[in-house]
Amino acid sequence: MKKSDFYFDLPEELIAQTPLKQRDGSRLLLLDKQTGAVEHRHFYELPEFLGEGDCLVLNDSRVLPARLLGSRFTGGSVELVLLRDLGEGRWECLSRPGKKTRPGTELSFGGGELTATVEDVIEGGNRIVRFHYEGIFLEVLERLGKMPLPPYIKEELQDSERYQTVYSRELGSAAAPTAGLHFTKELLDTIAKKGVKICYVTLHVGLGTFRPVKEEEIENHPMHSEFCMVPEETARIVTETKRNGGRVISVGTTSCRTLESFAREDGSLPVSSGWTDIFIYPGYRFKCVDALVTNFHLPESTLIMLVSALAGRENVLRAYETAVSERYRFFSFGDAMFIH
Repeated sequence: MKKSDFYFDLPEELIAQTPLKQRDGSRLLLLDKQTGAVEHRHFYELPEFLGEGDCLVLNDSRVLPARLLGSRFTGGSVELVLLRDLGEGRWECLSRPGKKTRPGTELSFGGGELTATVEDVIEGGNRIVRFHYEGIFLEVLERLGKMPLPPYIKEELQDSERYQTVYSRELGSAAAPTAGLHFTKELLDTIAKKGVKICYVTLHVGLGTFRPVKEEEIENHPMHSEFCMVPEETARIVTETKRNGGRVISVGTTSCRTLESFAREDGSLPVSSGWTDIFIYPGYRFKCVDALVTNFHLPESTLIMLVSALAGRENVLRAYETAVSERYRFFSFGDAMFIH
């Protein structure tokens, strides 16, 4: 398949720059994956479409405040975005300006509370940086770091918790699992009272999720790798749901990729942890996931390819055309779809 098969025209003004005041007040486009039929509702109505015997799988990863603004010892500002913990105070980072952060460059953040040394430049231009600090690094980062918002969001975020899900707990993502941003604790309570089992996986979202597909033949695209975990309770609930004929409903493409990475051919799920670079596009046969709650994705992205694998490319592109004409809000702070 070709990258251009997943293109759609998106007016820039439909890219949501700020979150809604009420999380579950966003619009919800229902898409029937069999017929392609669409229906327009609101996210707070989602419980109407879930029932006893279903299970809802959410990604509980929490976004690191991984954007650090500081200066070089020799003068001049610098910005780092932490991508991957390499252990012993070393991280793989994006850096700006790149030309000014050569190996050996000394950096300072928070008036010297945190300092760092650039150790190496690796393939792709990312830096290996060693940090120097007193105490616990993640606590220092909570004080000094800012939220690393996606490149298409130009507005500064007023409340950093709006880029976290209400159930986030496992610190480690460079970007939010945004389909979960629509849920409130009250909405999750309502869903649970309907007899829907709620369980969690962890996938630490990397900035590779925003990497464009450069290959015209999508099969040649090298998929980024992310760390994910399936705990015992989730493995049990998902396996029981599949055996009993219920639906496994994934909240977000990250939960979907985690489930499909580890599920057995019969849809059952073992306790698991490890790295995944699974690339799901049309032709893929889903083993575990029956339905998906998701946001609206970038044209020609791996994420629109994943939802097209579940609901059919033509159905998805027609639904996206409808969403554009109906002025839905797109991407991280935008509206949602329920593919069922």
